[in-house]
Amino acid sequence: MTEGAVAVEPAVEREHVTRCGQEPDPRAGELGQAVSRLRRALAGHPAVLPDRDAAEDELAALDAMARAGTQDVSRLRRSLLLVAGAVGSVSALAPALGEVRAAVERFADDPAPEPGVPGQREGG
Repeated sequence: MTEGAVAVEPAVEREHVTRCGQEPDPRAGELGQAVSRLRRALAGHPAVLPDRDAAEDELAALDAMARAGTQDVSRLRRSLLLVAGAVGSVSALAPALGEVRAAVERFADDPAPEPGVPGQREGG
């Protein structure tokens, strides 16, 4: 790999950890996909960004939380805030950052699926 090149993991389907035999939370998969797109966009962005390393670290944390099926909305939002602070002024990254924001907000907006009841939502 040449100097300055950034390794990007290939975009592959990832199986998310299930707990107690439950189906994986689709929100975690959406978050993982959105994080992967932003990581690729950031890796391909040629400008020197002073907080690139911080953004990459938080994207890695978001990816790990998505893989684990984390439901800690405050931790997800904290990571999102750090990423947005690091790359939010780069208009070329705005669409991918917006996808990550929307995926994080789904954890707050949409209650977690009830254990053992696939597809059932609160109030339904």
